Amino acid sequence: VRPRMKIAISTSVIQRGKSGVGQYVLALVRDLLQQDHGHDIHLLVLEEDLPLFEFARGRMKLIPVSEKWRPAVRNIFWHQVVLRRWLKREAIDVLHVPSYRRMVWRAPCATVATIHDLAPFHVKGKYDLARMIYGRVIVKQLARCQDRVVAVSSHTARDISRFFSVPADRMKVVLNGLDHDRFRPAESSPVLPGDSSAPFFLYISRLEHPAKNHVRLIEAFTRFKAATGSDWQLVLGGSDWHGADRIHAAAAASPYAGDIRFPGFVPDSDLPGLYRAAGAMVYPSMFEGFGMPPVEAMACGCPVISSDAGSLAEVVGDAAWIIDPQSIESIQAALETISSDASRRRLLIEAGYANARRFSWQANAETLLDLYREVSANPPLGGMVPAGRMGEGAPVTSHRHVPTSSPLQSQSAAV
Repeated sequence: VRPRMKIAISTSVIQRGKSGVGQYVLALVRDLLQQDHGHDIHLLVLEEDLPLFEFARGRMKLIPVSEKWRPAVRNIFWHQVVLRRWLKREAIDVLHVPSYRRMVWRAPCATVATIHDLAPFHVKGKYDLARMIYGRVIVKQLARCQDRVVAVSSHTARDISRFFSVPADRMKVVLNGLDHDRFRPAESSPVLPGDSSAPFFLYISRLEHPAKNHVRLIEAFTRFKAATGSDWQLVLGGSDWHGADRIHAAAAASPYAGDIRFPGFVPDSDLPGLYRAAGAMVYPSMFEGFGMPPVEAMACGCPVISSDAGSLAEVVGDAAWIIDPQSIESIQAALETISSDASRRRLLIEAGYANARRFSWQANAETLLDLYREVSANPPLGGMVPAGRMGEGAPVTSHRHVPTSSPLQSQSAAV
């Protein structure tokens, strides 16, 4: 009989569910609910994000976190001080932090962290100076004291080894998954969004400049329209992020601004229908640690144009039309070919279906549960007893077999 574990998952980096990390956490929680694991799972959730996790209430313990801890610097302090105290008090066995930005230094329990990408090492100007230094210097030390680091792709695993010097035996590659019940071909003809019946290219990504490469895409689309006179439109779905003003300005300056649409953040429930309605997905990102939208689009029967930057070559395989993200001419040529060649679109659609079948959230959840069991069976790597207790620097034994001296904090009170 496997021992019952107390597992904690920090969810404070989900950005109200409007990010790739947010979708990762929500999908992981849904599939952990499908597993007959018999463990106690605690979700630490910022108060305004609690509605996003209502589906888990009753089967997982939702632990509210005060909104005062949402700002980035305060949230780092919460993870390093407040959370560590809570972990010890509640005798948590395993903590999973699904983002490198919030890994805990020497937690009093076993730790698992997911690293999605090391973009600060690849994309100049992705973040401000303080965040770049944090991502390059401090995070390296945090990563090296985790019991296990989960990389969402082999490319990211190589980066973790290269930049953070985390040994291979403490890393695990676990590909992101896909909800195949939601992301699948249309059972009937899809309805185009808005009041236009024109075909459109779709890009789903937060509006971030320069990392997501919207400005080059807009320039390529402008040249495509001028060269072909095509009625195709460009739909840029996503929330405004760093540098969004540059993207909006580029669109406004285009003589085809009327054919460039910004629907804003696309709710998760609306994504499958939008993929099915699109003539093609175009994903010219400068760097990705994984890149879920191309796979989601493929599963819905949407042909994909994609860069192969970062992990994208690994993720899209040979099922996408590959472009050079730094070449406006390369992007323009792809738009022209895919918009005019129905047979090429059909080949990409069929290849996309096959590629999308490689990704499963169920397999992801099963693998992570095995990882939790593995790390909980050993003393935590990062935990050290304060000087004067059990001998200076002696490892802390796991709290998992010691009953907590206080009941679980009330679900109505914030941490």
